[in-house]
Amino acid sequence: MTRKFLFVVGSARREGNTELLARKAAEQLPPDVEQRWIHLDDHPLPDFQDLRHDDTRPRALPRPEGNNEALLLDATLDATDIVIVSPLYWYSVSATVKRYLDYWDAWLETPEIDFKDSLKGRTLWGVTALAHREEEVAAPLVGTLNHTAAFFPMRFGGVLLGNGTRPGHVLEDSEALARAKTFFAQEPPLARYPYDKD
Repeated sequence: MTRKFLFVVGSARREGNTELLARKAAEQLPPDVEQRWIHLDDHPLPDFQDLRHDDTRPRALPRPEGNNEALLLDATLDATDIVIVSPLYWYSVSATVKRYLDYWDAWLETPEIDFKDSLKGRTLWGVTALAHREEEVAAPLVGTLNHTAAFFPMRFGGVLLGNGTRPGHVLEDSEALARAKTFFAQEPPLARYPYDKD
């Protein structure tokens, strides 16, 4: 099966440190691996509305068609590997990435796409740049992605971390660049919640 990587870029700056680091990691993928890059700012989603318990809505949501949501859904379902490319904004993912993940909840309510089973066994990755030298401050972002993967369950490749404040600064982080060379080469395990028992 051909691997298809979807890079979901949720940065407020084009070609920022997080995207630069993700592209360095993507350069190491074999040539037969398909890559698709989507900037969420190019396909904005309206604020998510949770209608699960609204008696006026249909019991099952229809599949979205012909809009940004449909494009993102189709790209997500088509990918074997989904890479969340988000700077560390206030210790978690960016607002556009959070909104994209919120829409996963709506897609779970659309029976015809069987979203949970469709994502089961696929792989979720993360790439982020942060201004702190202490990587522990990224724990909330890592937890968000790990727990999202554990729900399905998906495989979780972890988060590639780099340090950068001003544009291009991450390219001076030799440790992050070294990790980028082998980041996608690993075979990630199925994600687990911290409280899961063996």
